[in-house]
Amino acid sequence: MSVPSASYSVTMRVILEQASRIGAITTAISDAGGAVTALDVVETRGGMTVDMTCNAVDEGHAERLRAAVDVVEGAHVAAMSDRTFLLHLGGTISVEPKVALKTRDDLSMAYTPGVARISMAIAKDPSAARKLTIKRNTVAVVTDGSAVLGLGNLGPEAALPVMEGKALLFKRFAGIDAWPVCLDTQDVDEIVRIVQCIAPVYGAINLEDIAAPRCFEIERRLRDLLDIPVFHDDQHGTAIVVVAALFNALRVVAKQMRDIRVVVLGVGAAGVAISKLLLLEGVGDIIGLNRRGIISADDETLDEDRRWLARHTNNEKRVGGIAEAIAGADVFIGVSGPNLVSEAHLQSMAPHAIVFALANPDPEVDSVLARRYATVVATGRSDEPNQINNVLAFPGIFRGLLNAGAKKVTEEIEIAAARAIAAVVTDAELSAEYIVPTVFNPNVVIAVTAAVEKIVTPAR
Repeated sequence: MSVPSASYSVTMRVILEQASRIGAITTAISDAGGAVTALDVVETRGGMTVDMTCNAVDEGHAERLRAAVDVVEGAHVAAMSDRTFLLHLGGTISVEPKVALKTRDDLSMAYTPGVARISMAIAKDPSAARKLTIKRNTVAVVTDGSAVLGLGNLGPEAALPVMEGKALLFKRFAGIDAWPVCLDTQDVDEIVRIVQCIAPVYGAINLEDIAAPRCFEIERRLRDLLDIPVFHDDQHGTAIVVVAALFNALRVVAKQMRDIRVVVLGVGAAGVAISKLLLLEGVGDIIGLNRRGIISADDETLDEDRRWLARHTNNEKRVGGIAEAIAGADVFIGVSGPNLVSEAHLQSMAPHAIVFALANPDPEVDSVLARRYATVVATGRSDEPNQINNVLAFPGIFRGLLNAGAKKVTEEIEIAAARAIAAVVTDAELSAEYIVPTVFNPNVVIAVTAAVEKIVTPAR
């Protein structure tokens, strides 16, 4: 069931004949399913003008809220603005100088002629670029716009605000300078070559919103070509946080990784990475499903990554769809689409089941329904307990990689990050409703950074 969200927050400027009508308009919004979050008085002469801020479920609902206020006697909506669109006007990030240019001396050192000395030093020793340029703290956020959020193939321009947001999160949570690189091509060879060519500027590459199976090959080839870390967050960031959440969920239900059977619905970029990391952690068994049902190594339509997964999972060789896969399962992990899991499916799961329904904004199964049958439920939504959010992983991972001067991202690093996230939740805090820390917990980045550095540093 959808609930009002700040993602669809609007501000209505309402002209009232009398101040006493404020109660009537707040009631009208509430009765129409909106959530009032702020009320500011703009003008008191000749009646009253107020700015009423409220959350809606979607754009259509916002218009219905406006209509509900407009029909209140003595009230008129003069204008309505979408706060999310206002926030994105002109973009969400900018470049700020670290050096103040106040004198000729400043200019001569920051630029010509002094900067020539820096260029010559790097020419003699290319590794000095990491110490003497932005490279040591800069990440490229690269996309081809082929899998933007859950919206599909929208192209590079539509992907840009998402990449800006990712860069904003890098800066806010880890102090990393990240920049969107949205490519107007979806050709694997071109993408690999472009990223290879721009790599000298950056300390690491974050691949984002690139559709499977293309994303697997792009990441694999770039990891072979470059001497800086390459990390596809849709794969590995999601996998790390899911595994962290599962560590703690299993503590809640008193089960062991080696004894459980996990159903993964959706074997795209995230589903494959989650499954591989769980196999590395010794999970008892996994069953992966795509649109056609349980995946099989005999299916020649699968790419090599999914066929590998099929060969190394489904110990009982089950066939069929969700019903056949989920019967008796201890854990369900959905990284697919909305409303694919029924009440009957939930009923067939093992006692003290764990359900991670991560499709966003609408999960595979309603969380209220899931909690009737599962002991632990997590979603990808910020308005639900146990939000599985990549922000718990990637800022600390990249901070650690950059601090340590890492050249590669390994599965050992990913497991260390997952364990670090899980450990932030103390024994006293752990419960069915709190298996992962909140994204604003400052201890998360600190813990993940330290865990990554500990793995990387001995190998340098």
